[in-house]
Amino acid sequence: MKKNITIKDVARETGVHVSTVSRALSTEASSSLSKKVVEQIRSKAMEMGYRPNRVALGLRTKKTMSVGVIIPDIGNTIFPPIVRGVESVLEPAGYASILVNTDSDPEREKQFFQVLLERGVDGIIDAAVTSNDPTAVSFSSELPIVTANRMAVGSGIPAVVNDDKGGIYSMVDLLVNAGHQKIGHLAGPSHLYTGIARQEAFSSSMQDRGMEIQKGSIVSADAYSEPAGKEATNKILDICPNLTAILCANDRLAIGALDAIHSRGLKCPEDVSITGFNDIPLLDRIPPGLTTVKILQFDVGRIAAEILIKKMKEKSVPVPETTIMPVSIIERGSVQSPKE
Repeated sequence: MKKNITIKDVARETGVHVSTVSRALSTEASSSLSKKVVEQIRSKAMEMGYRPNRVALGLRTKKTMSVGVIIPDIGNTIFPPIVRGVESVLEPAGYASILVNTDSDPEREKQFFQVLLERGVDGIIDAAVTSNDPTAVSFSSELPIVTANRMAVGSGIPAVVNDDKGGIYSMVDLLVNAGHQKIGHLAGPSHLYTGIARQEAFSSSMQDRGMEIQKGSIVSADAYSEPAGKEATNKILDICPNLTAILCANDRLAIGALDAIHSRGLKCPEDVSITGFNDIPLLDRIPPGLTTVKILQFDVGRIAAEILIKKMKEKSVPVPETTIMPVSIIERGSVQSPKE
């Protein structure tokens, strides 16, 4: 039977003290040694087949070096770059991530919080949080939590979100500058921060410009999905068939809106201009190319992980309650001036 290689074995082979090997193999403590010594010890440990005993380490440090990452929809292409951003910070710091998918179900979220606590995670990054989320709030007293892409409003849980207001204001400006006056809004779900923030931004932007918001021209989708987008677009156009543009709260809703207008025999952008939010992959391949708000998906995850690591090292360390990430407009073919 193959013998398990221990720190003592690595110390004997490298001719250094056991404590030196321990520091060299620790992400946090290795900075106290020279780069050359760290590289020599780690190289020898890898050559010998050393594997750290995470269970024993957890018993000594009361840390498992694992982090829970909660997402609402594993099929939504916005989340893989966020998860990659999270991992770009956690992995070099010695943490393993445990990914769970809630399917946007509050009960599943509650169950997964409990499962992650039972697994002994040192912290959680929650990208599935709702605007009023009693589950996240209740568990935030037990371990560090940071939300990504969304926030639990008024909870005090640190959040890394996008400049939703700035993105919507810029998109309204783009549409108005193209000559649109009759603009509708396909809003996100009303229980999510992004749905609320982007709808409020649309209304205030239109009001700031002195533009009329037609009754029935704002409809909240039931979910961030293509079918929900198509259904909500049909509701908008049934009430306001004279709209020349629809500003959508995310790209998947916009894809559903494109489907809805095509099913009515209309064309984008000749009859109705449509815009999105997020800039998910392949939008340039979907005719006529979706004009959208680009968010920094990878960086949202990266910064959320950096904040979480600070909180896991010292729970009382001050961190920003809300970090707002910049956005930009990506212009493609789905917007043009309305017909005379």
